[in-house]
Amino acid sequence: MRFVCDGVEVWITHIGGYPGRYNPAVKTDIFKNPPGLFICGHSHILKVIYDDKINCLHINPGASGRSGFHAVRTAIRFVLDKGEIKNLEVIELEDKGKALV
Repeated sequence: MRFVCDGVEVWITHIGGYPGRYNPAVKTDIFKNPPGLFICGHSHILKVIYDDKINCLHINPGASGRSGFHAVRTAIRFVLDKGEIKNLEVIELEDKGKALV
């Protein structure tokens, strides 16, 4: 899914890979028409990487579900403001689903 939110073009997909190892299903399009923010998952591994080859912030928020091989449940919160991505925050979730302080 691609859309624009507060001046940032966002692309969200399940399996997307990451800079240097994009999934073949998105690789051609991401280089031809890069978004400002690329969000994907599947690996359950939290990663935030700026891809300077295409001027795009890549975010994999990890995993917030209770099943899977991940040891810590995570989510990411950020602000889109007039074309800028800022105030990125990693949130670790307890087993009861409450955010850790």
